[in-house]
Amino acid sequence: MTTWKAGRARLARYFLDAAIPMDAFLADLRATSPLRVPGAAVFMTANPDAAPPALLHHFKHNKMLHAKVVLLSVHTAHVPEVPEPQRISVESLGEGFWRVSVTYGFMESPDVPEALARCASRGLALELREVSYYLGRETLLTTRRAGMAAWRKALFVFLSRNAQPASAFFSLPAYRVVELGAQIEL
Repeated sequence: MTTWKAGRARLARYFLDAAIPMDAFLADLRATSPLRVPGAAVFMTANPDAAPPALLHHFKHNKMLHAKVVLLSVHTAHVPEVPEPQRISVESLGEGFWRVSVTYGFMESPDVPEALARCASRGLALELREVSYYLGRETLLTTRRAGMAAWRKALFVFLSRNAQPASAFFSLPAYRVVELGAQIEL
């Protein structure tokens, strides 16, 4: 468990160091007016204040964005269940971007499509059968960099490869998920 925690902390630092603030990303969009296509894209993110790496990769390679872009963060509270009225917060960021935060209790199983359906009453209506879910998929590479012992790096890579896929954990429909990969050196 300590190896998993240390490895996840290293990955979190990596993503934090590489993050672009969402305000800066939106300002750039206003200046460049990229092509927008119909539909909605949901980008899962641990840091709702920064542009998710999957969003940056998607935009870099496809040179377009969906009409609605949802930055979705899922949190686990230190209580068994979170009452429905306190579970979801929705915020419009402008430019067709929305920030959605969903909180579950530690005894609850996340169901992202069900949570997104409940966003309609908060101003964000989505046609769920047409939503694309974008997830980052990291391929971890061990290096001689300091910070973790070589055996711990190897163990963390093994544990990461065998972890439950995010699409299953968040109850995402498999046929609507797009994974964008990156190689990360530990």
